Amino acid sequence: MEKIRQVVAYKNYFEDFLLKQPKKIQNKIYKIIEAIEVLERIPANYLRFIQGTKGLYEARIQLGSEVFRVFCFFDQGKLVILLNGFVKKTQKTPRKEIDKALGLMNSYYEENTRNNENKTLERN
Repeated sequence: MEKIRQVVAYKNYFEDFLLKQPKKIQNKIYKIIEAIEVLERIPANYLRFIQGTKGLYEARIQLGSEVFRVFCFFDQGKLVILLNGFVKKTQKTPRKEIDKALGLMNSYYEENTRNNENKTLERN
């Protein structure tokens, strides 16, 4: 299938989380990421908006009774940026995990802004 959007990880937070998981979980996470890349309309059981945030989503992974979440957001509409992940042990997503993801998202935008300003200065 043709990719509709590109999925990339911000720094090494996602990879660190992924490598700590068993192979079966890693494979399931890759399948969800592939669905995000190729499906025009991503089902809510794969990707859900986090209420009360400005653009933060969670990719939802479940294998048996184990539940995992990977935070992400869209940049320029077609680029999905993967942030941190965690094993979900309670019904509600822990606030500290959301706050960590929001901090990473803000860092990403700050770095992008700085990089774009530097590129502008180099051209002038």
